[in-house]
Amino acid sequence: MCGCGEPSWGWGLCAPSPILLLSLLLSAAPFGLLGEETRQVSLEAVPGWPGPPQNLLHIRAVGANSTLHYVWSSLGLPAVLLVATNTPHSFLSVNWSRLLSPEPDEGLMVLPKDSIQFSSALVFTRLFEFDSTNVSDVTAKLPGKPYPPYSLAEFSWNNITDSLDPATLSATFRGRPIHDLTKAFVNGSLSFRVQAFSTSGRPIQPPRLLHTADTCQLEVVLTGASPRGNCSLFGLEVATLSQGPDCPSVQEQRSIDDEYAPAVFQLDQLLWGSLPSGFVQWRPVAFSQKQRGRESALPCQVSPLHPTLAYSLPQSPIVQAYFGSQTNFCAFNLTFGASTGPGYWDQYYLSWSMLLGMGSPPVDALSPLVLGIMAVALGAPGLMLLGGGLILLLHHKQYSEYQPIN
Repeated sequence: MCGCGEPSWGWGLCAPSPILLLSLLLSAAPFGLLGEETRQVSLEAVPGWPGPPQNLLHIRAVGANSTLHYVWSSLGLPAVLLVATNTPHSFLSVNWSRLLSPEPDEGLMVLPKDSIQFSSALVFTRLFEFDSTNVSDVTAKLPGKPYPPYSLAEFSWNNITDSLDPATLSATFRGRPIHDLTKAFVNGSLSFRVQAFSTSGRPIQPPRLLHTADTCQLEVVLTGASPRGNCSLFGLEVATLSQGPDCPSVQEQRSIDDEYAPAVFQLDQLLWGSLPSGFVQWRPVAFSQKQRGRESALPCQVSPLHPTLAYSLPQSPIVQAYFGSQTNFCAFNLTFGASTGPGYWDQYYLSWSMLLGMGSPPVDALSPLVLGIMAVALGAPGLMLLGGGLILLLHHKQYSEYQPIN
């Protein structure tokens, strides 16, 4: 057992103060009146190479004056390109022979090049595992003693066409280590489920991130894999392109509304540059059960972004094909869970979601439930004051109408 205490909510998810409550109410309310743009969205596995499919997934979202391209792949490493253009006629061009060669530069392009307004990439490099019962002074900054990480460059992935669903605009990359010496993944897998959207809305399951037609969602699921310790915590290393000499910034946003993700009042956001550019959003929470709720919520901690000059990352062919070999990366780590409370060990299940997009990030408006509660909470004192004022006025009027005899 890994502890039977109640889960600690000391990871920045406590209820907000009254001052924060009022300021967020005033700042968030107008956004509920804004409409969202719709797009014509298509999702397809890119054909054109004889033999086994090479798992290249293209999401194309066409608006009135722009097109967004999301190119997902498990070639080398799971990765995604984000490209925004200022024309509804831009398209993806793939030179398969060059893309699969040792030097894939210019093997993948979005044309016309002069229409490109923004481009960047995310690369998922390693799956971490920590023994949370063994925390030494040496690993004080880590959640426990680290086991050798799993390199996602050494995973084999399913045929993406088997999970392609144009109706829901979704597809799933599912993989396991090629050389599984410990047999940890005999009955397990690591999945990246990608979903696009043509309009705004929220998924049914928490954390119910608000999406628009400018975004797509990634759900990372680890299931069935045997941990190497009784209280193993897992983490994920994510790398992105740096814009200039500095790494992208990560911001924390507070909310007074936890209806969509119970007990979570925070939204983390990665921005590649000044708006509008590109962004990644996630709530600092993961789940240890398929039926997600507060009882299965795990804290999600993120490390500061740091340049990867101290070590080299495995290459992603699609990133090198689009940006060339001269690229600078920054990386950050996500760690899911704590040594007490619920954990991966409960049902050998872990899920976490993030939202990728281009343009201005979606802004959470207050839910109707919270607005109703506030209306009652703020309206009742107001009605009491109004009623008291009327009584005083009537009482004063009765005395003012009295006329003395003399």
